Amino acid sequence: MKKRAIAAFVVVVFLLSGWLFSREATRVRAFPATSWTEDHAADCAIVVTGGPGRVREGFDLLIRKSVQKLIISGVHPQAELRDIFPLWPYHGDLRESDVILEKTSQTTWGNAQQSLALVEALRCRDVVLVTSRLHMYRALSTFRAQFPSSIPIYPRAVISGSYTPGRHEVAWEAVKSIFYSLWAY
Repeated sequence: MKKRAIAAFVVVVFLLSGWLFSREATRVRAFPATSWTEDHAADCAIVVTGGPGRVREGFDLLIRKSVQKLIISGVHPQAELRDIFPLWPYHGDLRESDVILEKTSQTTWGNAQQSLALVEALRCRDVVLVTSRLHMYRALSTFRAQFPSSIPIYPRAVISGSYTPGRHEVAWEAVKSIFYSLWAY
């Protein structure tokens, strides 16, 4: 009798884990590439570093004057602005004071925590969140959980790599999303 109860418990846990993983993978995969379909404008943009195309997208928003301030979150501690955006000299109307390099965060949760302090200091009323399409579900959920509801966050998902991410990439992001859902949002 005891062995059946344990076996039933293991089956239930396995089925629930599979359902949870499948749900998160679907959410991760379903986020659209909004940088291709929507024009975003806000007081500030936050770029979460970690993949190709993100920083460039943030600078494009600043260059087009869609945002007034650009926060690049998760920058390597020794990196300087010209290391991150070597095309800076070709955009003469940009001011270094409009770009803030946040160098302390190392996780998505840290990006949200550190960026919130900067957003409040800059008095941003709304923000555009720039990250990859694959990372956007977790990043947006984390930022919305950390930011007050009075600060709207507009997702701007960019393509990093191929348009359709591989199964391994989706699976890894789904696992991270499950972990974050337990404590971050």
